Amino acid sequence: MGLTREQVRHVAALARLALAPDEEERLSRELTRILEYVEQLRGLDVSGVEPSAHGSGQSAPLRLDEVRPGLDRAQALAAAPQPLADGFAVPRILEG
Repeated sequence: MGLTREQVRHVAALARLALAPDEEERLSRELTRILEYVEQLRGLDVSGVEPSAHGSGQSAPLRLDEVRPGLDRAQALAAAPQPLADGFAVPRILEG
């Protein structure tokens, strides 16, 4: 079940990609291999496997949410190229 170059062009157009002819040929082969692998996965018996969000089965370790010491205002503003009395000056990027 190989993908044709026409199918690759169609997928590329949907993704708004411009492909050279050699890229179309290479992607045709690569996408065909991917689809063949997906077919192999479809053949696996997963009836006893519980659904999960990820494969490791472990949750991410979290630290306690606690206030910890940080920079005081003078230290933070010392690194600013244009410090203001109450914050940092940044270039305006939005018109409003």
